[in-house]
Amino acid sequence: MINKLNYYFVTLFVFGNLIERYRGTWASLFTTLFLFLLISILKIPVLIVAITIILIFFYSFFAIKSCLKNFKNDDPQEIVIDEFCGQSIPIILYEFSHSNSANSTTETLQIYFWFFLLFRLFDGLKPFPIDYVDKKYKNSFGILFDDVLAGFYVVLCLILFMVGKTFFF
Repeated sequence: MINKLNYYFVTLFVFGNLIERYRGTWASLFTTLFLFLLISILKIPVLIVAITIILIFFYSFFAIKSCLKNFKNDDPQEIVIDEFCGQSIPIILYEFSHSNSANSTTETLQIYFWFFLLFRLFDGLKPFPIDYVDKKYKNSFGILFDDVLAGFYVVLCLILFMVGKTFFF
């Protein structure tokens, strides 16, 4: 029973069986829209969302480990909880740093969309050290951490953009 629950957890319920292609992209898009709904539309406090995501992240280690033996691949395409965690990082950090700004929902959605595009870019290109983690660690740590690093690359881009905007525009 717990293995089935873990399977549904790590595949975000639908991405394991229902969606065949581009699971990671669809999971990242789902995460982006889901967080937009929670934070911008339903107005759930960012701290509550962040704590929930942190709990999901830590439980993911256990859930992935318990499911990995059921897959043939070391990094199965069906597991997309890593995309959820990685995509959440720039959105949550952005929301914490801009909690007092009054962006319209359209502006917020545009910013989230840029985060989605950048995350998919870094997750696909796998610049160092993402490629190293992806190749070296064939376990729950490696599956999760390469996407966490991709999320932090997006944050780095955001920081560089803000610094550049401050000094050059």
